[in-house]
Amino acid sequence: MAILQEVESHYGKLKMYINGKWVDSSSTDVYEDVNPATGEVIATFPSATSQEVDTAIEAAQAALQVWKKVPVRDKARYLFDLRGKFEAHFDRLCNILVQDHGRTMGEASGTIRRCIENIEVACSALLLLTKGEQVNDLARGLDQTMIWEPRGVFLIITPNNIPMHAWSSFVPYALASGCPVIVSPSKDDPICLKAIFEVVDSVEGFPPGLMNLVYGGRNINDQILEHPHVKGVGFIGSTGVGRKLFAKAGKLGKEASINGNGKNHVVLMPDADFDGAINGILRGCYGMAGQRCLGADNLVIIGDKYDHFKEKFVAASAAMKMGYGLDESTEMGPLVSKKGRDNVLKFIEKGIEGGADLILDGRNPSVDGCENGFFVGPTVFENVTPDMHIAREESFGPVANLMKAKDLDEALDWINNKDDYGHSACIFTQDGSVARRFIKEADVGNVGINVPVPQPYAFFPLGSKNESAQGTAKSRIDSMRLFLDQKTVTERW
Repeated sequence: MAILQEVESHYGKLKMYINGKWVDSSSTDVYEDVNPATGEVIATFPSATSQEVDTAIEAAQAALQVWKKVPVRDKARYLFDLRGKFEAHFDRLCNILVQDHGRTMGEASGTIRRCIENIEVACSALLLLTKGEQVNDLARGLDQTMIWEPRGVFLIITPNNIPMHAWSSFVPYALASGCPVIVSPSKDDPICLKAIFEVVDSVEGFPPGLMNLVYGGRNINDQILEHPHVKGVGFIGSTGVGRKLFAKAGKLGKEASINGNGKNHVVLMPDADFDGAINGILRGCYGMAGQRCLGADNLVIIGDKYDHFKEKFVAASAAMKMGYGLDESTEMGPLVSKKGRDNVLKFIEKGIEGGADLILDGRNPSVDGCENGFFVGPTVFENVTPDMHIAREESFGPVANLMKAKDLDEALDWINNKDDYGHSACIFTQDGSVARRFIKEADVGNVGINVPVPQPYAFFPLGSKNESAQGTAKSRIDSMRLFLDQKTVTERW
């Protein structure tokens, strides 16, 4: 397979995108962006000053008044043009995502396709979900109408694990709803958002200030959310940070969609196709180096095929090729940051200290040509019990736990009562009645039947619950409920 070229070896000092223009920051607070596969600095970027943040918010507020008056069919055309620009820049966006985040090329390609799907669905939502309702002659001579209106400017915070996908899970729907945005990306991969805003900048028709990009992360997020023009926040990231944002939004009387951590189970029933399931479960455990909220964590085996599955799964895990994702033969890339890698190593140590048996050790892997990268290899524990730390908390890395349950009742008890999260749970079985029961009884927001990662398409919400999500509106198409408000009109003539 081919080894692809980097778009640029160094991107210089990144500019912010405010009021439709690329602007230099006057901040002296500057950070480095590092390629996680090589450990090399590939850009620097500023933390926006307080004045620069205010300028972005004022530009967004001004754009709100302009965008409100743009006809619906014109808005749809501009959004569809954005979709076309993503297609035109598909390969470039993939390469940058690999370089800045650490994805494999296959993972990056899937991500950009999901971004395009979100834009497509937002085009449909613009035409179908903003129409409102009307009842004529509710009483004699009395008509009543419900109108959807944009709430206003929103803060969108993108995480380090899905920087581009998170942008597309909120921003196209904000535009479809009529809401301008201030985007605040993670400090770990800001080039990804710069690349998206370069695509945005190429679309004719969007008013200046409709979409703004400012760097600084947590340094600036409170200031943005506290501003009276800003009506709410869309966030994907850790539960700890998300709960603080949710509490702050509530105190301020603002809207919030918060998507946090997960601890996901995959249950293999005795009648499952164990051999056929392994490749999918490998992707579930190690896709994006385990940095995905819907990834597989606890592999729960019921019946007498545990040893058979363990042998096959561990062998397949150990055989995975790690490396720089621009080598198209790479099967798993690095963690997105040194801090992320160190946290995973600490998680593995907690597993050992807690009494689990480490049967595949991914620490300190040898990765040719990437000796300074942030790699942890596939790691497998067994003899894991549901009360252990590693069974209850997210590793956010390529760590799989093998667990034995005596029956489905016990597996469901672990899913529902042994951790506080509720992103996803999956089951592999050939029995429809078992699958039906699992769907009804698993207390999670996303259920998979014979699939290891129950990733909803853009026209479905990410249905997470419990400590994995806060707020009434979820991301993707459901975020229309975040951005839209209702007005009723009662008329008598």
